[in-house]
Amino acid sequence: MKPIKSKIENEYIALNEAEDALKSLGFSYGGNWDYDHGYFDYKLDDEVGYTFLRIPFKAVEGELDKRNTVIQIGEPFLLAHKYQIGLDDNVGAGSVSGSFNQFSEPQDPDASIDKKWIDIAKEIVQKVEAELMK
Repeated sequence: MKPIKSKIENEYIALNEAEDALKSLGFSYGGNWDYDHGYFDYKLDDEVGYTFLRIPFKAVEGELDKRNTVIQIGEPFLLAHKYQIGLDDNVGAGSVSGSFNQFSEPQDPDASIDKKWIDIAKEIVQKVEAELMK
């Protein structure tokens, strides 16, 4: 995980405004939320794992299933995860175990982040700042 400093951190905004602005920049707001907090995600890379720029937020007025909710933006960060290539070393045999443990362990769940993704993320955060702080 690599934090990205931003002027939007601790800013308050209506969820629907943030969602509309960030979706127009390529962010998704899907399964990464609960009723009191969530994330806007921007996929940067998914070649041998994934690298996301993630902007966390929390509800300060209302719940996230309602569009008029006011949210507070957290500190953006890069999140990287590198998939294991080949067979899983810690696989459990059996049909019951296989039903629950369908995915191999990550090779590096907190993978190092290439400088190019950090630079790209900083540019995207600047666009987010310009869009949300109009």
